[in-house]
Amino acid sequence: MHCLWSVVAVVVLECITPASAQVQSINRTVSGQPDTDIRVGVYVNVRPDCTSGPLPSIQLTSPPENGKVTVKKAKVTATNYKQCLALEVPAFVAFYRSRADFVGVDVLTLEVKLPGGKTEVQRISISVGSGSPGRGT
Repeated sequence: MHCLWSVVAVVVLECITPASAQVQSINRTVSGQPDTDIRVGVYVNVRPDCTSGPLPSIQLTSPPENGKVTVKKAKVTATNYKQCLALEVPAFVAFYRSRADFVGVDVLTLEVKLPGGKTEVQRISISVGSGSPGRGT
């Protein structure tokens, strides 16, 4: 599976540097159609030398009420990212899929532990079936 950098809605990049354990809360929204995979997150680790570092760990701490979450391994291709003119790195991509009959807003929470000690608690609201599919904010 290839995800083009230009269409990646959410990318978590972590350089390997010493950091004290810190937790950051993030709220995001995405939208899509019922019973289809809706991308809710893309997680990579690009080092300053343009190589891939260890991927973060991802835990579903609050599941959605009207669907399910899956994480797939993928490759992200990027050009002209900081000092990296071209790169292809492994990634985790998180998807949400609602029940076929669900229309409305569903919510899930992911805990993303990044190399170096930083933790993000991501609360993601998914608007299902209300208009055209869109990317996250």
